[in-house]
Amino acid sequence: QVQLVESGGGLVQTGGSLRLSCAASTRSFTDYVMGWFRQAPGKAREIVGAIYWARSLTSYADSVKGRFTISRNNAKSTVYLQMNSLKPEDTALYYCAAARSPQLTMNEELYEYWGQGTQVTVSS
Repeated sequence: QVQLVESGGGLVQTGGSLRLSCAASTRSFTDYVMGWFRQAPGKAREIVGAIYWARSLTSYADSVKGRFTISRNNAKSTVYLQMNSLKPEDTALYYCAAARSPQLTMNEELYEYWGQGTQVTVSS
């Protein structure tokens, strides 16, 4: 069982930045691919990006490429989402999730552990 706790959400103006953190309660953090997802009101949850445990391999949704960066600190069992050049359409509840996968994956169905989410609101 893995518990995930996100933090760092808040209210920011268009063009601003936020960094989200997700702390995992597991001694086997490197067994997991870590993903960030988001869900806006009235919309389906979508993946933002994911990071493999080794060599910091990452993948991103087209909507955030060049603006968002995922990183992880395996020693601290923590994954981060740096969000720059934020837009109102980035407003959503952001979740981190963990997938026990042998390779980087953007498939939401493979993520078995989820945090409770942290709200990001971007004002215009």
